[in-house]
Amino acid sequence: MQPTQITEILNRPISQDLLARDLTRLAYVATDGTPRSIPIAFTWNGSQIVLCTTKNAAKLPALRKNPIVALTIDTEVHPPKILLLRGRAELDVVDGIPEEYLQMNGSYAMTPEQRTEWEAEVRSLYDGMVRIVITPTWAKLIDFETTLPTAVEELIRQRAERQCT
Repeated sequence: MQPTQITEILNRPISQDLLARDLTRLAYVATDGTPRSIPIAFTWNGSQIVLCTTKNAAKLPALRKNPIVALTIDTEVHPPKILLLRGRAELDVVDGIPEEYLQMNGSYAMTPEQRTEWEAEVRSLYDGMVRIVITPTWAKLIDFETTLPTAVEELIRQRAERQCT
C-alpha cells in the first residue's frame, strides 16, 4: 500500500475519531510462535501510533524477534466503525515516564489533586519505560456505510455479476 493511500484513509473524519480514542488492540506473534492480541492504551501523534509499556513486559522480546504488528481500533456500537492498521514496531527504551504515557492516561476524569497523586505514583513505580512506535504501512477503514470488509465487497461484486448474466 502506498503512503499516500494510507494518509488518505487516516485523514478521513471517522479515522480521525478512532485515532482519538484511548485503546487499541495490538496483535503480534509471541516468542513461542503463537498469536497474541492485547488491549493497550495508545496515542496518535499525527503519523505514528505510540504505545508505552514496562521495561519487563512479555511482549518486548516478541516484538524484538518479530516487529511486524497489527492494530485494531473500533467502536462498541453496531454497526461498528473499525480502523485496521499494520506496521512495524520500533522500540525506544527511555528513562523516566514518556510524555505520551501521561497523555494517553490523562484522558480519564480526575480532579487536579487526583492527577497529581496519580503522576507521583507512576513516577515512583517506573524508572523508565519502553515506547513502542508504529508507523502504519497498511490501513483499512470499515464503517459499513461507505466501506465494508473485503470479503463482503467480494460477495457484492459476485452477486452483481450473477445478476448481469
